[in-house]
Amino acid sequence: MNLSVVVPVYRGEGLIEPLVERLNKSLPVFADNFEIILVNDGSPDGSREAIERLIKRYEWVRGIHLLRNYGQHNATLCGLRLARHEVTITMDQDLQHPPETIPVLLAELGRGYDVVYGAPKKLPQGFLRNLLTASIKRILASVMGVPSVKNISAFRAFRTHLRSAFENFQSPNVIIDVLFSWGTSRFTSVQVDIEEAHTSNYDFTALVEMSLLILVGYSTKPLRLASWIGFVMTLFGIGVFAYVVVIYFTVGSLPGFPFLASIIALFSGAQLFALGIFGEYLARIYDRSMERPAYIVDQQAGKE
Repeated sequence: MNLSVVVPVYRGEGLIEPLVERLNKSLPVFADNFEIILVNDGSPDGSREAIERLIKRYEWVRGIHLLRNYGQHNATLCGLRLARHEVTITMDQDLQHPPETIPVLLAELGRGYDVVYGAPKKLPQGFLRNLLTASIKRILASVMGVPSVKNISAFRAFRTHLRSAFENFQSPNVIIDVLFSWGTSRFTSVQVDIEEAHTSNYDFTALVEMSLLILVGYSTKPLRLASWIGFVMTLFGIGVFAYVVVIYFTVGSLPGFPFLASIIALFSGAQLFALGIFGEYLARIYDRSMERPAYIVDQQAGKE
């Protein structure tokens, strides 16, 4: 089997050399031909120089340097589009995804699936971080239309030809896994030993922003939620009106200000919530109308 391994690099100056050394030991065991594509995502440290050193040491290492930092998914998309072999592996730079477990993903891929995720047997982060990550994965699986896949991760094996499903995609807001769902529904996951990451470039704010991007960038479910909230509020308003009419004809006048103020606050909150959702969608439409590229390559290095 011929493999392309894509690794997005950001602040990976001291991490990518041990990763490539372990790949150098493991890949020849199960791959006939292989390449490693290191995509420098505008890293501010010495990652560029580290990649150049690895290219001189190993002829099967290729380096892609982007003009600035575009994000992990954007850098992965760049590497995927430049992959030359029929199966592509994506993994993190910090050895959280052990190269020795790649055959486990390939074995599952050989059973007819198009995308296989390496899911951790035990989540390596703290409780709150694991809870938020699990929530994001459930949202992503729902948006992809594959509810059975809840163990989505950056450790993937997939058939490279899937990129034809999104070859013209140019939005700066990239979620690789959703793009895969445009070309296939044959997803699965296998459990592997995931090591604890040295560092993480995703903080709590970044995870929340990714959740919002997944929901409003690739799904219409929030719009439907806003519609349902409007419908429920309409029914509630009809009920309140009926209640006021009944009280007026049976008891008399109804003490008005506290009751009226609470109703106004309730309806105002629902309206502002719906407007917020509409605003998010308008922002995404605006981003796409500007036709900003997902990434721009500054330089390619390595064997052509």
